[in-house]
Amino acid sequence: MTGYARRVAVVAWRRGREVELLHRAMAFAALCFVTLVPLLVVIAAASPTRGSGIADWIADGLGLSGRSSAAVGQLFASRREVLSTTTGLSLAALALFGVSLMTAVQNAYERIWQLPPGAWLSAWRQVAALVGLIGYILVAAWSRVPGEHTAAQPALQVVATVCGGVLLFWWLQRLLLGTRVAWRRLLPGAGATVVALVGLRAFSRLVFAPLIVSNVVAYGPVGTVLVVQSWLIGVGFSVYGGAIAGRALLSLRAVPRRRGIR
Repeated sequence: MTGYARRVAVVAWRRGREVELLHRAMAFAALCFVTLVPLLVVIAAASPTRGSGIADWIADGLGLSGRSSAAVGQLFASRREVLSTTTGLSLAALALFGVSLMTAVQNAYERIWQLPPGAWLSAWRQVAALVGLIGYILVAAWSRVPGEHTAAQPALQVVATVCGGVLLFWWLQRLLLGTRVAWRRLLPGAGATVVALVGLRAFSRLVFAPLIVSNVVAYGPVGTVLVVQSWLIGVGFSVYGGAIAGRALLSLRAVPRRRGIR
């Protein structure tokens, strides 16, 4: 590790302790499982794409296949059962609960950038953020369909997930923080977030995939839930940690400039 990278890591570590990164990542995972996942279950069931709905999306995010993917599929009802039991009122309630996740993300971004809480009139930003996040998940899921089983399909999926991810988290920070932070200052955090998520996917393939199989044997479906919840904690670490890393990079770049002015 170079001296500059070490300084970035130290600053990011200190900032992560200040914003209580571990607790926020765990809260992110809990909110995702309680608010966002039920909403995605309904959306995935109504999606025209083939597959078993939300189970396919989670398995793809974890990089699972074979027995580990089948274990995740056992956690959720079939698409037909989901659609037959969902009402308009329940869907509206799920959407309302999903906004609470975006509220938590906005609060974390404000702490990372040391900004005061946004006005309650800006609640529309959280709604727009939820819509944007769901839209990205839909695009990422759709990217596995065109050109399936061809050489071009993996490239399409990478472009949709990686490039789309950078755009999403760049826009998400700007939206939730309002105009209080410039676009150019938010780009490093967006890039760092996607890099962290790519690393998490590689880690999931190596660790979580075999862990799910062993947990199913030892604990049954509860073991699968524990692994999925652990993965969601990793997602929370990536989302918040990426923003922290981006802020750390900017703070270190500003030091030589201030010295030069003196």
